[in-house]
Amino acid sequence: MPGRTRANGEGSIFPYRNGYAAYVWVNKPDGRRARKYVYGQSREIVHEKWLKLHQQAKAGPVATRIPTLAQYLAYWLEEIVKPNLAPATYVSYEGFTRLYIVPGIGAKRLDRLQVKDVQTWINKVARACQCCAQGKDAARPAAKRRCCAVGNCCQAVPSDSAIRGLRATLRAALSQAVAEELVTKNVAALVKLRAARKKPGAAWDSDEARRFLESARADKDPMYAAWVLLLVLGLRRGELLGLSWDDIDETDGELNVAWQLQRIGGQLVRRETKTEESDAPLPLPEICRTALAIRRAEQQAERKAAGEAWQNSSLVFTTRYGTPLEPRNFNRAWEARVRRYGLRRITPHGARRTCASVLADLDVHPRVAMQILRHADFKVTMEIYTKVSSKQTREALKRLGERMNGAESA
Repeated sequence: MPGRTRANGEGSIFPYRNGYAAYVWVNKPDGRRARKYVYGQSREIVHEKWLKLHQQAKAGPVATRIPTLAQYLAYWLEEIVKPNLAPATYVSYEGFTRLYIVPGIGAKRLDRLQVKDVQTWINKVARACQCCAQGKDAARPAAKRRCCAVGNCCQAVPSDSAIRGLRATLRAALSQAVAEELVTKNVAALVKLRAARKKPGAAWDSDEARRFLESARADKDPMYAAWVLLLVLGLRRGELLGLSWDDIDETDGELNVAWQLQRIGGQLVRRETKTEESDAPLPLPEICRTALAIRRAEQQAERKAAGEAWQNSSLVFTTRYGTPLEPRNFNRAWEARVRRYGLRRITPHGARRTCASVLADLDVHPRVAMQILRHADFKVTMEIYTKVSSKQTREALKRLGERMNGAESA
C-alpha cells in the first residue's frame, strides 16, 4: 500500500505524546547549531509552527531553551518595560517582580506554568503576612524589632489593590511571552480574584471648596494658587508640581498641561504627561489668573530673598530656594491647611474629585467635563457623573416624599 503523501519538509514532524512535534536546525545566540522543537495537538498546528520557526531561523539566532519565569521577567523588565513604558510603571512592575513573583514561582519554567500554579500561589500571597514572608521586621536592628521577628505577627497581609497589581504585572509579562510565541496562552489572565468593593473617594461640595479658598487667600497662604488650580481646574498633583511659567499663556488666558513631577526610584523626575488627552490647553477663569499673578509676585520676592542660593527651574511652585517641591511635603501642607480650616478631611486627589463633582452638580455636559479633567476614557467621567451628591439625593427623596404624601392625601 502506498504511503501517505507528505508536504515538503514534513519529514521532521512526528507523533509525540498526545499530539505531534517537529524540529528545525537553528543557530543559537552563542553561534552553535542545535535542534529547536515545536509541539501541538495536530499535524496542521505543528506544521504552521514549523514554518514560522524556519522563518525565525533564517532571520537570525534562535534560543533553543525556554527560560524560567524569573529569567524571562528579568529580560522583560530590562528590554520591554524600561525603554518603552513610564518610569513609574517600571518601578511598580519591578517591585512586584522582586518581592512577590520571583520568590514565589520564579523557578517555574515559562512554558510549564499553569493556571493552577498561579492561582494557588496568589491565594497564598493574599493570606500571608508579608512582614513575615519578606523578613521586614527581622531586617530591623534587634532593638527595633516589634512583631514578626519576636513572635508577635502583625498580620500585614497585602491589600486587594496590591493583589490586583500583582496579577496585572504577571499578566503583562506573559502577554509579551505570548507575543514572542514562547507560550501559547496567558495563564495569569485566567486567574480569579475575589471581588473587592471600591470605596468612594471623599470630596467637598462647592460651599466647602469656596470656604477653603477664601480662608487661604485671607491668610495669604503661600500655596493659595496651588489650591485654586487643584479645585478649579482639577489638576493632578504631579501636573501641578510640574507646571512651569512657560506652560501659561497670559495673553490668551490659557494653561497647557504637558508635564508632571513625580518621585520615582528615589529621584524627582519631571516628565511628559501620560496621554495626549492630558496635553490639553485649559482656559483660565479669573480666579486662576488672579491666583497665578499673586504666585508670580511671591516667587519674585522669594528669589530676591534667596539671593545666590536661588536655583532657576522655571517651575511655578517651588521651595523658597527655587527647587522643585517634594510631593510628600505638598501633601503635608494640604493636610495642615485642611485641619486648620476645620473642613472634612480629603486628599489632594480629592480636590480633583471635588472639581468633577461640582461640574456634575452644575449640570455641565459629561463630554465637556471629560475635556476639563483630561480623562483618557469617557467611562471614568461617567463613573463620577453617575454618583449623585448626597445633597442632591436628599433633595430628590424629599420631593419624592412630598409627591407621595400629596398623592395619598388626594
